Amino acid sequence: MEWVQLINRAIDYIEGHLTEDIHCEDVSQYAHISLFHFQRMFKLLTDMTVGEYIRKRRLSLAGEELTKQNTKVIDVAFKYAYNSSESFSKAFTRFHGVTPRQAQNGCGLKYFNKLAIKISVEGGTVMDYRIEKKEGFRLLVYARMFTDESSEKGIPSFWQEYYQNELYKKAPGYLGICAQEKNGDKEFMYGIGCDADDVEGVPEGFQIINIPAYTWAIFKCVGPTPDAIQKTWEDIYREWLPGTDYELKPDYDIENYLPGDNTASDYVSEIWLPVSDRA
Repeated sequence: MEWVQLINRAIDYIEGHLTEDIHCEDVSQYAHISLFHFQRMFKLLTDMTVGEYIRKRRLSLAGEELTKQNTKVIDVAFKYAYNSSESFSKAFTRFHGVTPRQAQNGCGLKYFNKLAIKISVEGGTVMDYRIEKKEGFRLLVYARMFTDESSEKGIPSFWQEYYQNELYKKAPGYLGICAQEKNGDKEFMYGIGCDADDVEGVPEGFQIINIPAYTWAIFKCVGPTPDAIQKTWEDIYREWLPGTDYELKPDYDIENYLPGDNTASDYVSEIWLPVSDRA
């Protein structure tokens, strides 16, 4: 359950710094999780980004404060890291459905409580995976930078663009490669492509990525994409990681889309994660 404990540690850190300028990399460092895996795991476990959680908690607490007598809107806005009463009022109204002034006059507010992550072990889920050691290999990718906030919609659009622009004619797009942030960068690289040996040379707009030798945990995903892949990611973080003796290495991960009808119920794809024995 170590991963669950680390995420709850991160939530405690956020709660203690809601009135300060919170940086996601500071939270991940405090919890001793790589920034990339922290953001991904948080999203899969809570169905919201770290930034969304922080905004909801701040606006929830701001609503409580505005119900107190003699509280000024501008003071509450500044307390919860908004630069102006205008930006605070817009965010507050989107969240609560009423303006700060209406809140002061007794209108109903929404409350968003602090999260506590719990994993209940119920059994019944079979995860089909294998562990393989591989020497280093090269991938050819067409890549773009994303943030945690932009990736949810941006990466599916990126795949759509890849095929609409017929880039698959330059390099078959059967791999999705995610390069985790380095040195606290807020962006990560996501590439679409194939094994470099599948294509002669490097087409315009593409690049070569050298993947180091690693031990890989390779998970089998059965069912139409993207649902099967997304479900497997959830199972990895919710069930496999809390109970395994392996830990994830902060580097590349790969989604491998095998030949076949990716809308079929028996379609097979894979998730590749570099791992090492837990220290």
